[in-house]
Amino acid sequence: MIRLFQRLGSLPAPLRGVLAVGAGALIAAGLPPVDGWPLAFLGFPLFLVLLDTAKSKSWRSGFGLGWAFGLGYFAVAFHWIGYAFFVEAGTYLWMMPFMLGILSGGMAIYWGLAGLLAKRFGGSGLQLTLAFSALLAVAEWLRGHLLTGFPWAAPGLLVVGMGGVAQAASVIGMTGLTLLVVLWASLPYVFLSGERRRLMLAGGAILLLLPALWGWGDWRLAGASGALVPGVVIRIVQPNLPQEEKWREDNARQIFDDLLQLSMLPTAERPDGIGGVTHVIWPESAVPFLIDESPVAKSELKPLLGGRTALITGAVRAGRMGEGVEPDAHNSIIVFDGTAEVAARYDKWRLVPGGEFLPLAWALEPLGFRQVVQTPGSFVPGPGPRTVILPGGLKASLTICYEAIFPDRLVDDADRPQAIVNVTNDGWFGRSTGPWQHLAQARLRTIEQGLPMIRAANTGISAVIDPYGRTLRMLPLMEKGVVDSPLPVAISATAYARMGDFWLLILTVCIISCAFLARFWALER
Repeated sequence: MIRLFQRLGSLPAPLRGVLAVGAGALIAAGLPPVDGWPLAFLGFPLFLVLLDTAKSKSWRSGFGLGWAFGLGYFAVAFHWIGYAFFVEAGTYLWMMPFMLGILSGGMAIYWGLAGLLAKRFGGSGLQLTLAFSALLAVAEWLRGHLLTGFPWAAPGLLVVGMGGVAQAASVIGMTGLTLLVVLWASLPYVFLSGERRRLMLAGGAILLLLPALWGWGDWRLAGASGALVPGVVIRIVQPNLPQEEKWREDNARQIFDDLLQLSMLPTAERPDGIGGVTHVIWPESAVPFLIDESPVAKSELKPLLGGRTALITGAVRAGRMGEGVEPDAHNSIIVFDGTAEVAARYDKWRLVPGGEFLPLAWALEPLGFRQVVQTPGSFVPGPGPRTVILPGGLKASLTICYEAIFPDRLVDDADRPQAIVNVTNDGWFGRSTGPWQHLAQARLRTIEQGLPMIRAANTGISAVIDPYGRTLRMLPLMEKGVVDSPLPVAISATAYARMGDFWLLILTVCIISCAFLARFWALER
């Protein structure tokens, strides 16, 4: 192995950068739906060998390798975003390489900073592994918070394919899982680096935490009660409407009729259709008109709901500002009671960069760039998370689309709900990996919060997820139909729900302390 290290160390910088890009791409290839988490045990050691054997400790070598590593990871992890630019290819396709390049390269800066600091910190073997694991976790936390945040596809998402390990999200959250995944996956580099015996034993002890945590998670799942909320029956409607058809005004009548028919659809499980259903869920922006301002829509919803069933639907809502003033647009959830009257509204507050608003619009719009979702007015964010009491008394946290990828401020901590409702429109992304990654992140949110989730997606994947992240019912991608399900009971607030990233901070401090201790051991003679 020493010869391998020497050979990698003698490679020219451009080739080392290419290998770093490949290492990052290899790890991202293991994200859902592939669930190839063992690939991380190849990608992270390869990167650390490249970082270790870099001849210079300057910021350029560490940052450059870290940035290349991140570029490979995010280019593969985010490739599904490119599908959105094919919906109206004549208008948007030219933007795709620029937007994907800017996004992947921008996110890779965080990994570049982690590489820079790890290299400057010095050392190799276990010390470098510990330092880089903690620093990358900090970088991922920053990626999820700075500049509106975009925590999509954190390496911690690999645990979705690792059985009981995912249950650790109930304590340390997704970023804590990222720290552990990077740490575990990097240990082969320690064992192959010629470390002193006791440092290798320390690495082995760390690796043993993986089966231990896996076993604890399986034990937690075995003790799950499986209790259901009495009297609540959910019907999720998945219309599977192609994105290019969704916003055409001449399709409005057909779209609305399809949603009504699916809502009433008899199934083998419910031969009486909507009878006995307490809550019907339609996906994000379900209809191409202002449903809450349409007397015709309300008159047709009333007999459907029959005074007993509530409708929760994603919709565009106009914020009226007065006569002669163009209204603001809100990406909203509107709740109708059994008489088709509006019972509650929720406005999305985390808008999608490039989709619902254009960052740096003052500079990009003159160059021809536009936000992908066009509305008569500009999208305006809502005030933030809040708990809504649905008809029937069910307390729910309403979320829209990618709001479900954020571990923090997902629910109103001052008024804990019984469930999370998430409506989304993943029709932009076809049969790509995007909808599967979106579902996987939603599953982690349920584990972190100890809350079930009802998820309605236009083209899929619609699902009912219990508070342990298990998918109880689902409708496959690109399939038209309904999902009928009872609602699992929420469990007590988890450690993560109560304390947020506190335990992540403690874990990070412990890992950094261990890195200093490893340096002390390495210097002993």
